[in-house]
Amino acid sequence: MTAVYDVAVIGAGPAGLAAATVAAQHALSTVLFDEQAAPGGQIYRAVATSSAARLAIIGDDYARGAAMIEAFRQSGATCVSGATVWAAHRRDDGRWEIGVSHGPPAARDVRFVAARAVILATGALERPFPIPGWTLPGVMAAGAAQVLLKSSGIVGEGRIVLAGTGPLLWLLASQYLNAGVDVAALLDTTPRSRRWRALPGAWDFVRSPYFARGVALVRSVRRRVRVITGVRALAASGPGRVETVQFDAAGDTHALRADLLLLHQGVVPDLNLGIAMGCAYRWNEAQACFEPVVDAWGGTTLPGVFIAGDGAGIAGADAAQARGHLAALAVANALGRIDAKARDDAASMPRALLRRALRGRAFLDTLHRPADAYRMPRGDTVVCRCEEVTAQQVIDAVRAGAPGPNQVKAFLRCGMGPCQGRCCGLTVTELVARERDVSPADAGYFRLRWPVKPITLGEAAAIGTSPEAIDAVVRESPH
Repeated sequence: MTAVYDVAVIGAGPAGLAAATVAAQHALSTVLFDEQAAPGGQIYRAVATSSAARLAIIGDDYARGAAMIEAFRQSGATCVSGATVWAAHRRDDGRWEIGVSHGPPAARDVRFVAARAVILATGALERPFPIPGWTLPGVMAAGAAQVLLKSSGIVGEGRIVLAGTGPLLWLLASQYLNAGVDVAALLDTTPRSRRWRALPGAWDFVRSPYFARGVALVRSVRRRVRVITGVRALAASGPGRVETVQFDAAGDTHALRADLLLLHQGVVPDLNLGIAMGCAYRWNEAQACFEPVVDAWGGTTLPGVFIAGDGAGIAGADAAQARGHLAALAVANALGRIDAKARDDAASMPRALLRRALRGRAFLDTLHRPADAYRMPRGDTVVCRCEEVTAQQVIDAVRAGAPGPNQVKAFLRCGMGPCQGRCCGLTVTELVARERDVSPADAGYFRLRWPVKPITLGEAAAIGTSPEAIDAVVRESPH
């Protein structure tokens, strides 16, 4: 790493890889930070080192990531893997100063790197799925199971049950089947009313790139897995780990034995870094989540800060790649490498790809919007795993006078654990909004401060301070 770059890209998924590659191709000094050991992000995790057998299990869409990584490596951009970005603020000279830790856990190096522009490509997080028993051993997020499959070829054992809604659930079921794993059941929690509400977007979906692949995927899974639709009142139970999955369907209560329960109800933008920097966000009612306010190039409300990929709004890998390309072109124009006409001409191809990737999204967003009961639980269901805060405790805090998530945090410590609200933020916001009978936008979100990722005391001590700050602390008092 050097001390100053033209562009710093944070996140090495399809958006970050595209952004860093295009920026470097336009003679901008570019650095790409990512927490993983190698570029690829969640969608292309470990693709460059996967065996042919694993590539066959995970599928052709996954294998495409290898070409993106190779193009990035040929671009001349600097890649800093195993790096945690935990702070970014604007200096007096207009540059953005980024706090980053990298290296092995026992000897993390702390650096501050300056950049004239920043592209956030931090991607998405799995939406919280707080049901009774979701903190039991043996209950995992479907995305976590897929990470194990991609990075290490590890799959679950015993009776495996998948539950929830969204394309990833069906994709993981297919990948497990390809790996020779028996899936006992797939419990589809999609509310039946969603199908009717999604109908206005059906024609665009039929003409989209998702339709044929989606139909083939669902048919393939249904041929080999017991699929139960209209699932309500989902819960996991067991004395020390999950043993039983209970649910209602077709007017009856059911129970399935399970050794592993994999949950999923969609993904949402990763907000933390952008919010801590000061980017404006808004509530997306269709997707029931917050998303950043960005322009057609990914430009945020902060000068020199762009957001690309699913962090700018959930749309999938193809859209993420196109958005990363567009953000890099905007930065190249803003920093004087190309004029507006050259930027616009170069943008025609990624814009066409983006339009194609977005076709049919309205249908998917409406169909797979999780049911209210699974987003806003009641009673003793844990909503903040780090601090073991329940839904009823959040409701009680609101009734005691807490008007928003930050006041609830002061009452209960929810959002103050290692995840910094990533696993409970949306749930707390919606619980507050429901209890106050206001919109989630009015309820607001957690106020986020640096560091947005946990750092050790050693890393904090290595940050250093200015002579003025040291003098303010250690100078002797006149008394």
